[in-house]
Amino acid sequence: MSEQIWWYVARSGGIVALFLAFASVLWGLLLTTRLLQGRPSPRWLLDLHRFLGGATVVFTAIHVAGLMLDSYVSFGWSDVLVPLAADWKPGAVAWGVVAMWLLVAVEVTSLLMRHLPRRLWRFVHFGSYAMAWTGLVHGALAGT
Repeated sequence: MSEQIWWYVARSGGIVALFLAFASVLWGLLLTTRLLQGRPSPRWLLDLHRFLGGATVVFTAIHVAGLMLDSYVSFGWSDVLVPLAADWKPGAVAWGVVAMWLLVAVEVTSLLMRHLPRRLWRFVHFGSYAMAWTGLVHGALAGT
């Protein structure tokens, strides 16, 4: 097995997570626009949005795990959980850490949606726009 396998896992996981994040945001926009209002929307439309969000979480976890297992840059827990804690490109990594925490907030509140006030859920869910764009900035600055 190549010694760079975790490098490839981390990079590909991050790229896939970014595409999934934007797909989920765009699909969510489609669900709430006037294009579909007034028409009965099949359950699978919302299910696809939820699937894309969940898949974003999975591939973000793969991205982070790949970074921590890679030996080229030694990332520790604080590096991937605390903005500006990383020694390697701290600004670029910070964008990714912020995007990850926004993703966690959106996903956790979505899972708890039935138990939360609608306004709170909606407010946090708007963070998905910031999550996608901060993820894009992270990818552009950190590179592959």
